[in-house]
Amino acid sequence: MAINLEKGQRISLSKEAPGLTKIMCGLGWDVVKKGGGGFSNAPNCDLDASVICLDDKRKVNDIANVVYFANLSHRSGAITHLGDNLTGEGEGDDEQITVDLAKIPAAIITLVFTVNIYEGIARKQDFAQVKNAFVRLVNVSNNKELARYNLSGLEYIGMTGMIMAEIYRHNNEWKMAAIGNGVKANGLGELVKSYA
Repeated sequence: MAINLEKGQRISLSKEAPGLTKIMCGLGWDVVKKGGGGFSNAPNCDLDASVICLDDKRKVNDIANVVYFANLSHRSGAITHLGDNLTGEGEGDDEQITVDLAKIPAAIITLVFTVNIYEGIARKQDFAQVKNAFVRLVNVSNNKELARYNLSGLEYIGMTGMIMAEIYRHNNEWKMAAIGNGVKANGLGELVKSYA
């Protein structure tokens, strides 16, 4: 049975799934449909999932440590983005990222899972136009969902990016924290700079 996480809640992945080595992080969302009027020519809201790999000082020290639609695989082979969904249409996960915890280089302590709206500021789009957003972790070995974090609420109006969750090492075990912090960033690059 998956744990439904609250904002700020932390769980030990090692305790929830002993022997866990491979996980899939699924991200999903729906775009709020606008009724008629001047919105018919508005571009689709394109959300992009990414992983920012941080060292023990919570810094990203190399752009190669960011896995996203233009860099689908970490050089270690530990993290793989399974492709970009431009519309959020369809059931279930819209984007998936697989992580082999055993292959994560020792210098990487934290994996920050983010979602940002592609060209959100230029397109005048924000998370108020997104509904049913979620992040979930699945144990790849048995396809069981370990944890799910649902995002909703007015606190995300004006936000073009979101720090959804973190997976981090602590005392030789992997843990997950539900973050759910909205950010107003002009794309992933600006969000990554906040960890420079």
